[in-house]
Amino acid sequence: MSEKTTGEAIVETLVANGIDTVFGLPGAQTYPLFDALYQHSNKIRTVGARHEQGIAYMAFGYARSTGKLGVYAPVPGPGVLNATAAMCTSLGTCAPTLCLTGEVPSDFKGKGRGHLHELSDQLGILERLTRHAAHIERPEDAPAAVNTAIAAALGGRPGPAAVSVCWDTLAEKRDIGAVEAAAIPASPVIDPDQVAACVKLIRAARRPMIFVGSGAQHAAQDVAALAERLQAPVVGFRGGRGIVSEDQPLGLGMAAAHLLWPETDLMIGIGTRLEIPFMRWGSMMKAHRALPGRKLIRVDIDPAEMEKLDTDGPLLGDAKAAVAALVKALDAAGHTPTGDKAAIAEAKACAAVDIRTVQPEMDYLDVIRKVLPRDGFFVEELTQTGFTSNFGFPVYQPRTFVSCGYQGTLGYGFPTALGVKVANPDRAVVSITGDGGFLFAMPELATAVQYNIATVTIVFDNSSYGNVRRDQETRYGGRLIGSDLVNPDFAKLAESFGVRAYTVLSPAELAPALEHALALDAPALIWVKIARGSETSPWRFIHPPV
Repeated sequence: MSEKTTGEAIVETLVANGIDTVFGLPGAQTYPLFDALYQHSNKIRTVGARHEQGIAYMAFGYARSTGKLGVYAPVPGPGVLNATAAMCTSLGTCAPTLCLTGEVPSDFKGKGRGHLHELSDQLGILERLTRHAAHIERPEDAPAAVNTAIAAALGGRPGPAAVSVCWDTLAEKRDIGAVEAAAIPASPVIDPDQVAACVKLIRAARRPMIFVGSGAQHAAQDVAALAERLQAPVVGFRGGRGIVSEDQPLGLGMAAAHLLWPETDLMIGIGTRLEIPFMRWGSMMKAHRALPGRKLIRVDIDPAEMEKLDTDGPLLGDAKAAVAALVKALDAAGHTPTGDKAAIAEAKACAAVDIRTVQPEMDYLDVIRKVLPRDGFFVEELTQTGFTSNFGFPVYQPRTFVSCGYQGTLGYGFPTALGVKVANPDRAVVSITGDGGFLFAMPELATAVQYNIATVTIVFDNSSYGNVRRDQETRYGGRLIGSDLVNPDFAKLAESFGVRAYTVLSPAELAPALEHALALDAPALIWVKIARGSETSPWRFIHPPV
């Protein structure tokens, strides 16, 4: 037995679980936690920030790009509330993150006395935004509580977790035994009867299409093997991009997949909510339970997902094990592929021409794709070029297309990209953002400089919230309100932080600027100036008419 503060017990539990980074913004209620991080700085690095939203998004980027746990520590109350947008983003994208925070002193908890940073029910708020939230009452409970949270974040369907500790309890010392790592729950055992039922559906299909999401990122080789076994196209929207490389015959983007959709008679969803066929190619206003004339196989680790859509072939389990079992069963059955590689190639060629009409976004994306290494990370944002990237930016490797998923959290991209770079210091990271979204977290330029986080940020400045402005013009008679923006000189702004800046007026000018910026091994910003209202709408490829 050894005497430790609760903060020390928490940090030692992180070390036992192989956590090497914590993103944090210290405050009075969390001083003992940060002091423990200082004492263990040879094993865990602490990266600070200028806003709690920043640390939470950095942890999200760390998790999203690696599949490992991203850990962050804000102060309670307003600090936690500042981090909740990123918490929602982690929940929406199944990114494993852990929030470690404080609470009012234990004698004040639940009393409503208005102590510093007090919320009436902080734990209740966290419970609604996470897979698991808990409060540590005693120092000796800390290791088990943290391990339970880690297991919840990483086990089954991954996502955010949170642990809070009262101000005084965090500093309290007790004799605490040896600290061990969390026991991550085992995945469900694959049911051979479910596999057999899915094989039967596959063998009866003529033109299957495979849809992949975040839950299949770790199963790329198995998904590729299934696609080859069926000669079926593979498509992802956000989280599934790059699972099968889009420069391979069976890997394709949304625009090409939509051309093949009319002939598709079997949907195979692997680790995905199937947003593409049910919402993007269906209705965003009605929760369709079935798509006439098509069967559905769902491979998912979350049993609740099987109840959300009319599923003909549920296959519960981890994507890697489940898809491997499918391939093995198809081999044993002597299945003959029915996919049409020629039709897939033709669809890819036609789509490649069609999406060229989205300008100047596609020309800028072409430059980025040419300059960015195959294993480099591309962090999209809610900007016209970002929306276009969902179908117009080819992705070649899993996890390299970093998205905020269905939450659509404007402003997430820049701080997320910093977390991606911290997690992957030897790989290129490019963040694209709009002028509106970038200013949400712009002060983190100081963080990038302080820690030399060598992310290249491309700010597409069209002096507006582009989507909002277009909708107000086309759907509301040009009654513009709150959509036009007055912006700073982004190059001078970046330079004032000590960030190397470039000003670009065309795709041709972007290429040398991006090449130079990536070679710096230091934070850089590229300001792309675009005339307001000049961009072609990308939406007919993201949500084509039904």
